[in-house]
Amino acid sequence: MAGSLTLIASLQAKSGQEDRLRAELEAMVEPSLAEEGCLAYRPYTDPNKPGAMVIIEEWVDKAALDFHFTTPHFHKVAAALEEILAEPFQLKFLTDAEDSG
Repeated sequence: MAGSLTLIASLQAKSGQEDRLRAELEAMVEPSLAEEGCLAYRPYTDPNKPGAMVIIEEWVDKAALDFHFTTPHFHKVAAALEEILAEPFQLKFLTDAEDSG
């Protein structure tokens, strides 16, 4: 979709917290997809690095993503991530190549 915003969040679980990280991120899929403005929301695991996951999200615009950050389900997972993650998560924001040039 032209003008949409893609977000890639990279996360690394503490040792022993891998399953909890996966469960917390999977619990975010349904409520996130139900949000107006969410086009895609999918977690992935790295088969070569235990506990490494990414979420690839696509939003109609930055306002939709900003709203997502205010939702109860986001606040719930953010609190859980403070206990689960070995390091702060990394965010990468992307737009369509033809929109940036």
